Amino acid sequence: MKKQPIGVFDSGLGGLTILKALRRQLPHEDLIYFGDTANVPYGSKSKAAVTKFSLAIARFLQSQEVKLIIVACNTASAQALAELRREMDVPVMGVIEPGAQKAAKVTRNGRIAVLGTEGTVRSKAYPKAILKRAPRAAVLQQACPLFVPLAEESWGQKPAARLIAREYLEPVQKSGADTVILGCTHYPLLKPVIASILGKKVTLVDSADTLAEAAQQFLASRRQLETGGKGRVRLYASDDPARFKHLAQRLLAEPIGAVRLKKLDL
Repeated sequence: MKKQPIGVFDSGLGGLTILKALRRQLPHEDLIYFGDTANVPYGSKSKAAVTKFSLAIARFLQSQEVKLIIVACNTASAQALAELRREMDVPVMGVIEPGAQKAAKVTRNGRIAVLGTEGTVRSKAYPKAILKRAPRAAVLQQACPLFVPLAEESWGQKPAARLIAREYLEPVQKSGADTVILGCTHYPLLKPVIASILGKKVTLVDSADTLAEAAQQFLASRRQLETGGKGRVRLYASDDPARFKHLAQRLLAEPIGAVRLKKLDL
């Protein structure tokens, strides 16, 4: 089991922020990443559609004999995690619990804001997870549907990104939240503009590192940690692998091999 890879999936590029954290935290592990570029974004889709896509990807990863599946997508974690855990024969870890735990721990005034896709906000998964850990917390949710295409197009430094971010973040500023969860794996790609608008007194919670730590602890508890050699990465995309490779190489800041095209069996 130690030598089996870890499977990671997201609706597109965003989950590469988690892949990068896993590479730092678990340098000896082989990783398989699946970006569902044919169906991005998930945030505006129905729960049924998100669950269908997630199950198809998880089945593919399971066929690659992974020892753990990490759902590096907040929308899929919010809407499909329970179904994935019922259907899969390997453990499945989501991204919401680690982020909620960290936010509850670091907030100073008990006011926490969640930036997420429409699907994640509708699910109320973050407020439920936060209030389980901090029952007196005040939680504001803010849907930011345009953040995903901005991140996918690498427009984080464009004036349009700042204009849109100001609009989305105004209710967050008015709420007095001192802790803001980046509740979509694409949003860390816009972290500089979000941080500059909210200011230094607001803590941004990017669950990538927290999730990587949780994965390490989980595998260690099962004595499945790989401790020798340098881990390899295999990348799959459900559409346009050439474009995905170009953007992934820039984001990961390291040479990557071929990105394989894998259509989903729906």
